[in-house]
Parts: sequence; C-alpha cells; structure tokens
Amino acid sequence: MKKKHLFILGGILLICLFTAYAAYQKYNKYLPTSAGEVLFPVPLSAAQIQSLRKNSPIDSIHVYKSQRYLVLQHQNTVVRRYPIRLGFAPTGHKVQEGDGKTPEGRYELDWRNAQSSFYKSLHISYPNALDLDKAKKLSVSSGGNIMIHGSATAKQVKAFPQLMTYFPQKDWTWGCIAVRNIDIDEIWQLVNNGTVIEIHP
Repeated sequence: MKKKHLFILGGILLICLFTAYAAYQKYNKYLPTSAGEVLFPVPLSAAQIQSLRKNSPIDSIHVYKSQRYLVLQHQNTVVRRYPIRLGFAPTGHKVQEGDGKTPEGRYELDWRNAQSSFYKSLHISYPNALDLDKAKKLSVSSGGNIMIHGSATAKQVKAFPQLMTYFPQKDWTWGCIAVRNIDIDEIWQLVNNGTVIEIHP
C-alpha cells in the first residue's frame, strides 16, 4: 500500500514539475540583454559543427560574469555565444570552498565527464597555484570541481526531453558555469580538452 501511495505522489510531483516548467518557458522563452538582444543561439547542425571544427577550431573561451554570457573564439573572433548562470554569490573571485563564487582568471578545460550529475560537464582547472597559495594563507580550503555544465540532470531530461532547453532565471550553482543542456551538447563537440578559458568579472 505504501508503494502505491509513493507511486501516486511521485506521479503528481512529476506533473507539477512539468506544468511549472511549461509556464516558465512561456514566460521566459529568451534571455534578453539590456538592449533587448536574444542571446540563445540557433542550434548548429552536425554538418555545421564539423565545418567549424575543421575551418574555425575553437582556441579560447571567454566568460563574462557580469554580462552572464560565454563565448567560443577562433583567433580572437567570436564563433558562438551562450547565456550562462553562475554561483549563487557570483561577485568577486572564488577564494574558498562553499563561498558560492565562480572563479575569475585564466584556466583551461582539462577533462570532461559524460556522466555528470548535471548532464555533461567540462572541468575548469581551478584551483591553480595562486588560488592554492591564497587559500593556504587564509587557512581555508580553496574548493574545486568547477565545471561548465548543463542545467538539468540526465534523469530529468529522460523524463522530460523539453528540459534540454531549460534555463533557470537566477544564478544557482556552487561556483560552476551553467548553460542549457542543448548548449553544453554543442560546446562539448566544439571544444577540445586543453582549451584556454578566461573568466572575466
């Protein structure tokens, strides 16, 4: 009997989540800048991705925290731009574990996780030597495991494929850079391990 009740409650919860998501998407389909420009890119086809990898390979990533977007560049030319969400206390450079800040500075994408909790993820090489030294002087843990990742889990997307385009209204991570799942799919294909990432205030 308890299992039946749990199953019914789970079904009701899923229906509520889907209804809330549908309402959210209707209200906030796009994220405009102050100039009213839509930041969400039109998804690339497989052929377009292959063409970019061949003709304009991504050699750097720039994250602009205050403007809430990330760009992929080839020889200082912007190739793609994506809206982002940051740590829950994003202003300033990350100093210690749990401060809710997204790091600032020059790092690289050093490994990736196809089975990440929040869909796919690309690891940022924070903390570097300077970060570790500063944390040591403050007698705190620098924290780590900072990623670029999606905004919905693989399980959520399996239940509701529409969540591939889900984008939270507010900053919510513990310091990571979050994009839509559809965008991390694209970034994953366009960017190689070892790519430089510069995170600006």
